[in-house]
Amino acid sequence: MLGLFLLLPVLSIYASQMPGATPTLIGLAMGAYGLTQALLQMPFGRWSDRYGRRPIIIFGLILFLLGSIVGALAESLWMIIFARCLQGAGAISAAVTALLADFTREAVRTRAMAFIGMSIGASFVVSLIAAPLLEAIIGVSGIFWVMAGLALLGILLLKVAVPVEGGQTSDPSATRIPTLRVAALPALRSYFVGVFALHFILTATFLSVPLVLLHSLGITEAAHWKVYLGVFLMSFLGTVPLILAAERARRPHWIVALAVAASALAQAVLAISYAEQWPVFIAFTLFFAAFNFLEARLPAGLSKAAPVTDRGAAMGVFATCQFLGAACGGMLGGQLLKFFGLGGVFWGSALVALAWAGVVMVGEAE
Repeated sequence: MLGLFLLLPVLSIYASQMPGATPTLIGLAMGAYGLTQALLQMPFGRWSDRYGRRPIIIFGLILFLLGSIVGALAESLWMIIFARCLQGAGAISAAVTALLADFTREAVRTRAMAFIGMSIGASFVVSLIAAPLLEAIIGVSGIFWVMAGLALLGILLLKVAVPVEGGQTSDPSATRIPTLRVAALPALRSYFVGVFALHFILTATFLSVPLVLLHSLGITEAAHWKVYLGVFLMSFLGTVPLILAAERARRPHWIVALAVAASALAQAVLAISYAEQWPVFIAFTLFFAAFNFLEARLPAGLSKAAPVTDRGAAMGVFATCQFLGAACGGMLGGQLLKFFGLGGVFWGSALVALAWAGVVMVGEAE
């Protein structure tokens, strides 16, 4: 994730300078990774059930490595697009999450997932600071080489730091539910809807917040990382109590619903007060506190609710919904911005959060 985040702040500018660049091709270069991720998460998750987590994760990292090398050597925008597709073909999110679930007890699984969520958030903050510096020193092709190195590091860590024995054991002969039936299981519905909504809101938020910081609050692009870092650190004051409460609660769905409602409230405050500095900072912090908790809680809850023999497949559906949510958040968020302005994007996100809260409560009632 650090490698991917390092590329995001600089790829569009780099792509726009290549021969034959058009807005459509630049957008394709940015989104190609997410497209192949969404298409392949379910197959990779199912294969991890059948053939084991480790071989599938290594295979995915090798694809990511090859895509990074192609990107480093690319001399045309079409080669960059191909490189991004190849990177995205290493769709191992579901297998990695299932592996973590395999090796953790239910009582601490949300906490374990939270470490992943927090490390991803930290990687995002680090990338905002490091990407412009690396681009100036080694260029975007050099960042692709860094991504290749991180893929190799991932393979090495899997080999030396993850136990071979223990956890889930793959059984090719086990009876399993077809993946599409896994996607339709009522007990898992709220998790799939939830991760779609969460990443819809996240993408739409980051479509709008940079514009708010720059144009409404007059904060220069070079100083945005300070806002993100401060918000991310302060959000832990809300995230940690939510995690602890969910682990101790007899009915944790109420904690989830509370976090979703907090996310809706944050979006409403942003919609009303996006031109005022302190309301924006407070609302953004509230959103991140809820987001960090939900990013950890949803996969943890899914890992408990999914059938053990189909956990990888369930995580594959989950990851597919995640990437589809991000894609829809970007596309529909852009349309809301075009027709209704910044406030329209935030109100749209608030409505998505409220609809999600309704699904959580209806699911519990069933």
